[in-house]
Amino acid sequence: MESLIHKTESFHVAALKSEDALSLNELMVSNTERFKRYFPKTLSKNLTIEASENYISSKNKEIQSSYEFTYAIKENATQNIAGLIIIKELNWDSKQGEFAYCIGYQYEGKGWMSKAIKEVSNYAFNNLHLKTLQIIAHQSNFASIKVAQNCDFIWRRTLENEYTPPNELPLDMELYELKNEK
Repeated sequence: MESLIHKTESFHVAALKSEDALSLNELMVSNTERFKRYFPKTLSKNLTIEASENYISSKNKEIQSSYEFTYAIKENATQNIAGLIIIKELNWDSKQGEFAYCIGYQYEGKGWMSKAIKEVSNYAFNNLHLKTLQIIAHQSNFASIKVAQNCDFIWRRTLENEYTPPNELPLDMELYELKNEK
């Protein structure tokens, strides 16, 4: 399993390690309000340090089986987890995957997520041999839409009733795609 995906002066993107459990738990708990609407499953699996240990173990097994790829964005200076990037909903026949991502409020606005998505997109195209990557975001999630646009994803269409947040009615979501032209 390849651990390090990309490194910059400020942060790096890598697979989660067992010693990341405390940092992952702290990221999730300190950003509960921020993550509860669009990242509820990941949040619910990281509410204790023990739960985060189990989450990391299961995510690394998913990478090994090529089911789903979960990576941490880690601050170089502290080794704290700043955010997560997940390649999910993989269809190996059509060579398509979907991104899910989150970043802690203390790391927002630094451009880290856009840089990380660009690099993980390259990794997905070159190492996983995917042909299409998707980002699905609600129109009110301006930060996520900005990431999609910064990374050259193209808006394709509105997906009606695509996602239902906890205790809410279904929401229409915006579909963005990036195709590997190589």
